[in-house]
Amino acid sequence: MLPIQPQTVQELLDKLRNQELYLHLELTNGAYTFDRDRSKLVASNLIRNVKVSYSHGSISGSGPYRVGLKMPEGWIYAEGLTHYEESETERAILAGNDRDGKLVVSLMLSPEPF
Repeated sequence: MLPIQPQTVQELLDKLRNQELYLHLELTNGAYTFDRDRSKLVASNLIRNVKVSYSHGSISGSGPYRVGLKMPEGWIYAEGLTHYEESETERAILAGNDRDGKLVVSLMLSPEPF
């Protein structure tokens, strides 16, 4: 994965809009490393293979970035994104890593289930 280039990610979001896609959205503040420090609150969420279609997608910020997807009844947001998969042209694979390189947030969109 490479550091996000906003223009490249925006072009991909534009390409995928108004299509039926599968969404993977994951957020964790340390659920994978809870065994190291049990004094910290651990929170996470996982949404996988939910069908979505958005009319507008945008990336904002100066890094880490936020991606918003305008749905018919509201918005989906992922904040803290730092990297994207450059080789993907038919899917959006975005991730946010902390200072230690550990996954904190991921947002993935694909015409096929994950």
